[in-house]
Amino acid sequence: MTTSPATPIRLGVNIDHIATVRNARGGTHPDPVKGALLAQASGADGITAHLREDRRHIRDADLERLRADLSIPLNMEMAATEEMTTIATRLRPHACCLVPERRQEVTTEGGLDVRGQASELAPRITRLRDAGIRVSLFIDPDPAQIETAAQLGAAVVELHTGAYADAMDEAARAIEHGRLMAGAEHAARCGLEVHAGHGLTYDNVGPIATLPQVMELNIGHFLIGQAIFDGLPAVIRHMKDVIAAARK
Repeated sequence: MTTSPATPIRLGVNIDHIATVRNARGGTHPDPVKGALLAQASGADGITAHLREDRRHIRDADLERLRADLSIPLNMEMAATEEMTTIATRLRPHACCLVPERRQEVTTEGGLDVRGQASELAPRITRLRDAGIRVSLFIDPDPAQIETAAQLGAAVVELHTGAYADAMDEAARAIEHGRLMAGAEHAARCGLEVHAGHGLTYDNVGPIATLPQVMELNIGHFLIGQAIFDGLPAVIRHMKDVIAAARK
């Protein structure tokens, strides 16, 4: 699973917050599916959409249309519940990323406790895999979590970069970057493909892009927010340029 630092990284664009703006007033505008198709045309390598229990942004109908209209991979973020597993196995997106979810949180606040929830996760992962869906687990860069992810048969781990992104100074950020580096190396040794995401921006994505094991970055809030000022095509192209320059 280890690659050359020059191997391009895929950019997955999370469209959740286009739906957040739509839902603030109801109705159909702005349309997250239109945003996904624009992201696809602008060079995105995949689209991520999180169907939450409370449907606060992405709705079931959005996922139906994304599955029908996209020609690039669709990554469905979801809690490991019976409801979401049933929806996923019916829609059969390219991938499902299992994430922790609490009703009161503003955004995903940490990695999934794969080790502590292994007995609950195992049958969900098996059902998703049996449906031909690539299973990813969103986890902190902890060796025990990584090892359990591999034991459960996940194909991918997405390393949570939130602590790195939120670090208050360079010393703290360097520590978190070191944890991510060690986690990526360990995941690759365990036979897992490595992705990363959460809180990444133009300013902090470079050091993550230098990690040779990381094959995909999933970025949403920053891209959609910056698109208000610069437009989504320009923002996606610039982020890809920043990532590519760091990778070299």
